[in-house]
Amino acid sequence: MSTNVESRPEHDRPSSDDGGKPKAPGFRTDIQALRAIAVLAVVVNHFWPNALTGGYVGVDVFFVISGFLITSHLDREIVRTGRVRLGRFYARRVRRLLPAAVLVLAVSIVGAYFLLPYPRWAANAWESFAAASYWENWRLAAKSVNYSAQNEAASLVQHYWSLSVEEQFYLFWPLLLMGLFKVGRRRWVLVGVGVLGALSLGLSVYYTIVSPSAAYFITPVRVWEFAIGAGVALASTRLVLPRVAAELAALAGLAMIITTAFVYDHHTPFPGYLALVPVVGTAFVILAGLRPGRQWHTAVTASRPVQFVGDISYSLYLWHWPVLLLAPFALSGLLDKGELSTPWLLGLLALSLVLAWLSKVLIEDRGMSWGPLTRSSKLTFAAMTAGVVVIAVLAAGLQWTYQRHVVQAERDVAAGLNSPCLGAGALVGANGCTEPFAPASSTAMGPANEYGRHDPICRGNAEYNADDTVTTATCDFSGGKPSAKKVWLLGDSHAQQWQEAVYEVARERKWVLKTSYLGACPFADVRMVEFRGQPVASKDVNRCANWTRKMTDMIAADRPSMVLTSFFSRREKVDDRSGRSQTDQYRDGLEPRWRKWTDAGARVVVLADPPYNGEIRSPDCVALNPSNPLACTSPRAEAQPPEPVVEVARSSKNPGVSVVDLTDYFCDEQKCYAVVGKVPVYYDPDHLNGVYSRSLAPMLAKALG
Repeated sequence: MSTNVESRPEHDRPSSDDGGKPKAPGFRTDIQALRAIAVLAVVVNHFWPNALTGGYVGVDVFFVISGFLITSHLDREIVRTGRVRLGRFYARRVRRLLPAAVLVLAVSIVGAYFLLPYPRWAANAWESFAAASYWENWRLAAKSVNYSAQNEAASLVQHYWSLSVEEQFYLFWPLLLMGLFKVGRRRWVLVGVGVLGALSLGLSVYYTIVSPSAAYFITPVRVWEFAIGAGVALASTRLVLPRVAAELAALAGLAMIITTAFVYDHHTPFPGYLALVPVVGTAFVILAGLRPGRQWHTAVTASRPVQFVGDISYSLYLWHWPVLLLAPFALSGLLDKGELSTPWLLGLLALSLVLAWLSKVLIEDRGMSWGPLTRSSKLTFAAMTAGVVVIAVLAAGLQWTYQRHVVQAERDVAAGLNSPCLGAGALVGANGCTEPFAPASSTAMGPANEYGRHDPICRGNAEYNADDTVTTATCDFSGGKPSAKKVWLLGDSHAQQWQEAVYEVARERKWVLKTSYLGACPFADVRMVEFRGQPVASKDVNRCANWTRKMTDMIAADRPSMVLTSFFSRREKVDDRSGRSQTDQYRDGLEPRWRKWTDAGARVVVLADPPYNGEIRSPDCVALNPSNPLACTSPRAEAQPPEPVVEVARSSKNPGVSVVDLTDYFCDEQKCYAVVGKVPVYYDPDHLNGVYSRSLAPMLAKALG
């Protein structure tokens, strides 16, 4: 993270002259300590997420510090000269931030090429360019509301989202302060900043409720955090506290930051109003440090180790994430199920610290002081452009190479589809397959393996949309036969993952197949509150409820022969506030809908979910153990726990409802496997590899009768 404004190591407080005009601050060891706390909170949260569940608040601490320091710097210049030399200001930010950022981006792209599976190259290429041009936060916000993108593995550079927010803040903040100063001189600057901060806070609270995933990343809902730091800077001459009050403010502030780092977790609606706690806590610490002299914490916060971490905080933030993500692939074969143990993590933390120190000394410091750049803003911007171009070229090269691999993978998959021992066929005794759990022919899960690829014969049907989301397609495999059976495949992505198998059955039996999916939406009249442990936005809950209600009636009116349905009921938590079990709540929401379909003449078949993947092993386990896929086996009882929708179907007294459970083609009596018939079973943490799904078609056809 970037929060440094160049200052000299003098005393521990900003000073002002007798007229109350702000003067350049001295070096603040307490602010440097805040940097250390913030970056360590983020790093520990990433390395040991269960140990410091709310460590992400470190980013909010950085935002407040940036607001304070940048506003202090700009305020002094505006008061002294009546304006900001924008070229010089932006050039200093470029020299401060870009050299280390470009270096880490370049290393990440190269690391992705040599260490990551090729399917991850495209995301890393695009996000590296977005990070270099500082709009990564908006890209992640867009992906966060795209259900199909939510299972993508994290890119090596996604932590640059916070740097993008800061750079966007730096871009408009001096213009805002100058405009406010010209309107009403300095007294209106604080008022304007306060109003903007209040509006941003209100937007943050609202957006965190309606779209919590996107709210985390977008700039407008974070502006208030910078504004609080800015408010302290603008009012600093009037906010010097008495000694006892200053000590209490520092104590309270540090306690607020540290407590939230331990207490908050991924269930916490954030940022929203709960971000006020670490943000105000940071402001308290900065405010307390406005008073001259030592404080109760100075012996610790000004100590060499703490100051060292504060010094390298920006580079440590940059390096730790790609180090953490690349390590499992660099250490392939040495890890248990692809998971980094504590000794390995400690070693990676030490490596991150060393890289950060080298980057600080050799890149950051030299970038700030290199003569040609410091003497010319134009040359600085030229160097910035060159850096972005370098990243763009590297990213384009990675993307181009990715496309070549995609084409080859399509050919390889097509060449192996007719083998009777491919995928689930290896577990059919009659096929005579001798090595059902041999290593996979390829462990990379790219476009050739996607579970959601539509057959070319399918056509979208806007009549069944969920708001503006296209959910439904009609696939006429009947050849125009008037008496063809109509069959629906319905649910969320856990119904969609059966699509390849269902296509094969539909093609063989000449069905008119209609597929309809809405991600993270249980097809039941229930009140969903969480999806995979994350709170669900109210707008998504309402959209799901409205869509399933409409679809229930439309399907009944369509009078199909069969409705195949599945959804991720094990991780789609519902709560009607009755305290009843998930199965009982789902029963009330499913039975009436199924009854409508069976009364219309349909047979309802629930497709039991495959065993867990990402919940019980690293999603990269197969890729990290290409020659030993048995390292990725899991106990059957752990991998295939009870599933509410299946339990409801099995206990249903409706004779038109049945279950198809193909677990025996994933597991034996004791264990479940991640590679079967030389095919990885899973595409991502919780969906089938499309190739494996297709190999299940004969088993599905037999089960359907």
